[in-house]
Order: sequence, then C-alpha cells, then structure tokens
Amino acid sequence: MSRLPRELFRKLLAGERTLRLREGDTLFERGDAGDGCYWLRRGVLAVCVASATGEQRTLAILGPGAIVGELAMIDGLPRSASVQAIRECELTFVSRTAFTELLQRHPELYIDIVMTLAARLRQSDEDLVASSFLTVRARVARALLQFARQLGEEAGPGRILIRHNVTQSDLAAMAGVARESVSRTLREWQRQKIVEGSSRSGYVVRKASLERAAAE
Repeated sequence: MSRLPRELFRKLLAGERTLRLREGDTLFERGDAGDGCYWLRRGVLAVCVASATGEQRTLAILGPGAIVGELAMIDGLPRSASVQAIRECELTFVSRTAFTELLQRHPELYIDIVMTLAARLRQSDEDLVASSFLTVRARVARALLQFARQLGEEAGPGRILIRHNVTQSDLAAMAGVARESVSRTLREWQRQKIVEGSSRSGYVVRKASLERAAAE
C-alpha cells in the first residue's frame, strides 16, 4: 500500500469510507473476515492477542500513517490479531474489492505489491536476527520506546511521560522476553532514575538513556 504511486494511492482512497474510533473501541478482532485494510490518519492503535488464559497482550503500537490489516488485501484470510484504539482515531477503510478492481485496471501494480511484501519479509528477517543477539535490556528498551514515541508527552528536558497503562506483560510480549525479566529490568532502571513512576500512574522515562540501552 505505502509503495503505491501517489496518484493511484489517492484514487484508491477516493470514495472509501472514513471511520472514527473512540479510545477503547475495537477496530477488529482476531478471526474477523479480512475484507480490507485501514489507513490510520490520526490517533494510536494497539495490535493485541489473547493469551491461553484469556489475558490480552499488546504486540505493537501503531501511529499516524500506518496501514492496518494490509495482508487481507492479498490473501483475504481472517484477521490474525485484534486491533484497538488507545487514543481517538480517524481511519480510512479500503475494501479488498476496490483494491482488486484497481489491480485489474493497473496490473503493473503487482510489482509494487511484490516489492512491498519482499521489504516486509526482509525487515522481519532482520528483526529476528537482531533480536537473537540483543540483550534483555535492549529488547525491553525498544518496547518501551515504542510507547514513548506514540504516546509520550514532554515532561522536562530529555524526559518523556507515557500517560498510559503500560503493563509488564505488554512489555514482555512486545520484547519477546519473560515478564520476570521485564520486572528486574524496570527495577534496575528505577534505581538508576532512567524510569520513574508506575504502570498505573504513568512512566516517566529518560529517552536518551533508553536509546542507549536499546543499542546494547
């Protein structure tokens, strides 16, 4: 989607419906029909899955400009995860039918789709390789920085307030580590004043320190 020529992307969006979500609303659930994708114009979304015990885990945080559910445009299979609004959102829905019709009129776009999928696969491979060598601290720092980028507010020089209930379980799921490892890491950072506060009151983080930890 994001690699489509600008004029064709504009045509694809023309006439498609706009959707607004309030904080806490669900965009779609895992298992729902993959009937199209969404372009996030404004707001923040969380990509979630449910654990074996029914508890929800956040896998990713998406901000403005993100394309959500784009694989459904290719395979039409059910949604692989749930997506919820954690800030008020405005999205444009692009139906799979409209996308298919555009491809029929412009078959040359298939090469753009192949390039997009290849880029996604390459990025996934790079992320997998990187995560195999990253320390636990680096993985947790990267997860916390995702929240800081999308939900953070300036709280003084170099300090970012994350006004959101960021649970240790969410950080563990995003970082691919055990919750106990997240707990130990946060305690260490709180002693060092890299992270202050709590999931309930909101974390205040020192961005530069987290970025250094993310590069370890």
